[in-house]
Amino acid sequence: MKRKFFVLAAVMISNQLWSQQDTTLLNEAVVTANRYPVRTSLTGKVLTVITSEQLERSGGRDLSQVLTEQAGISIAGANSNIGKEKSMYLRGGNGSHTLITIDGIPVYDPSGIGGNFDIRNLSLAQIERIEILKGSQSTLYGSDAINGVINIITRKARGQKTNGSTGISYGSFGTWRAQAGINGRGAGLEYNSSYSFTDSKGMNEAVNKGSYPVTDRDHYRQHNFQAGLGFAPVKGLTIKPFIRYSAIEGAIDQGAFTDELDFTYRQKSWQAGVRNELKWKQHVLTLLYNYNSVDRRYTDDSVKSRNGFDSWSAGRYMGNEHFADLFWVMKTKKQLTFSGGIDFRASVTDQSFQSIGFFGPYSNRYSKDSLRQQQGAVYAAVNWNAPSGFNFEAGSRLNLHSEYGPFPVFSLNPSWLLNKNIKIYANLSSAYRTPSLYQLFSEYGNSKLKPEAGVTTEAGLQYNSPGHQWTARVTGFNRQVKDIIFFYYNSSTFQSQYINQDRQHDYGLEFEFSRRISKNSELKAFYNRVDGRIHTNSAGKDTSYNNLLRRPRSFAGIQGNILIGNYLLLNSSLQWYGKSKDAYFDNSSFSTVYTTLKAYILWNLYAEYALQHARIKLFADLRNITDSHYTEISGFNTAGFNAAAGFRFHF
Repeated sequence: MKRKFFVLAAVMISNQLWSQQDTTLLNEAVVTANRYPVRTSLTGKVLTVITSEQLERSGGRDLSQVLTEQAGISIAGANSNIGKEKSMYLRGGNGSHTLITIDGIPVYDPSGIGGNFDIRNLSLAQIERIEILKGSQSTLYGSDAINGVINIITRKARGQKTNGSTGISYGSFGTWRAQAGINGRGAGLEYNSSYSFTDSKGMNEAVNKGSYPVTDRDHYRQHNFQAGLGFAPVKGLTIKPFIRYSAIEGAIDQGAFTDELDFTYRQKSWQAGVRNELKWKQHVLTLLYNYNSVDRRYTDDSVKSRNGFDSWSAGRYMGNEHFADLFWVMKTKKQLTFSGGIDFRASVTDQSFQSIGFFGPYSNRYSKDSLRQQQGAVYAAVNWNAPSGFNFEAGSRLNLHSEYGPFPVFSLNPSWLLNKNIKIYANLSSAYRTPSLYQLFSEYGNSKLKPEAGVTTEAGLQYNSPGHQWTARVTGFNRQVKDIIFFYYNSSTFQSQYINQDRQHDYGLEFEFSRRISKNSELKAFYNRVDGRIHTNSAGKDTSYNNLLRRPRSFAGIQGNILIGNYLLLNSSLQWYGKSKDAYFDNSSFSTVYTTLKAYILWNLYAEYALQHARIKLFADLRNITDSHYTEISGFNTAGFNAAAGFRFHF
């Protein structure tokens, strides 16, 4: 396998067929780092930006497939069936320890066991760019930002005229994708609106061990809509209301190696709110409000059930959340920027489940009257940018929760910019994750749970060559998380409950490199290494073991692009994923099976041809060209060689 990797790499280098757009690491203006626009040269935080050009070159891919090609991110399920749930691991950390924000607003799923947002609700057609901020970030962003923050920035109005785009693609597994959008400015008003549609016959989600001669393809269908307005009633004040909607329906299987012919689900997600911004002198005051609603329904029909337990089941999981944030920024004339704010979040969930099975009828219901929580916070930060190139950021937050009370966090972030080319940086920051509604108040809930608490230290060096021809960055990190919420079973009382028990220790190294080979070609590469152990007191014994399931200890990528004659763009990438551990529940033996997933390589190729001054673009996206056979999640299929082709039209 190693030989195959280097042979392919050598062939590709010789032809300079390299993929994605380089990120300008020391000059890119971003909003994620401090929640207000700042150049990356003025912050010591570790940031990666996925540009609009990169997203447009993603052809027939979805958001999870784009993210899993970035340094430090692995997503189990990204290359499985299109409708399979996606588990994101940033720097190898727990999936519920990465915060998703949309235009800087945190989003969650109050109905979920872990409470983390489902990225399947977002379409690439909605997204303008993505900013990935690594390290503990709870000081400015609150709960869940232990591993980092992924900020999804949606499409906005461009220029003073009306602009629009549309596109259609068709690919493997009978997958259709279509999108259309329009945006512009005029008469003191800015507007944007977009719609996208995905329909796929899918593949059989679970691996068939041969127990059943008949299997099915698990289909998937999704509608996405978003719209936004912007206007300025008085000088210095802008008001921007928005709405987003996602509707998903599809089929899933029962579990690892367990096919199911009639297990279906429907999911609807709403977000609506407004962003108000007032500017005067050196001050900016922003008031945000967001309403988030999730409704998930699962039905397993009685006729063809194969799980061996339920002959029929139906579940509905609803959650609603209100979030408000008042954020203030003041820039002084002495290289100081002060920021701070207050926020409030209220969450409720309403859940029901019914089944008829081996043990007879069963039903359970949790109402929103009993499953609810509120939390508020006050936070502040200061950023000093000295003329000498020294930068220092410090901040703190106090979170107040309706169950466990106050919890403080902090951040310290010095950095030095030397000769405008070398940046040395270090971070020491703490973070937290609040227990979910299910973990607090369900039949297994524990209202005395404490938040999971993490501390991250990281340090690194970044170099940008004169003329910006190449850039390199190396970062080491160490993350400690205590009071991990653990599902505990008492064999004496036969009772189960969520408790705070475990401690997690993760550490690793990231190396990133980008090189502009010529005006029309560039190269990008990365290597990641992460190790982690959990320390637990199970059965009265202190034990520790590697628990990074479905997360390779090492993975790497090399990507680049070349533009030929201003019309033809070729884009290629190789990703190598090392071995990883996994575990699954075996229905036949009623036990957990531990296994090792083999290393694998994926080679992808994208081609795009521009017509009519680049208003029309024809594209083809080829993935897993060598038809590698690999496993992301034990008992579930992954895509072999697959392809998509289509066009985009801009007007």
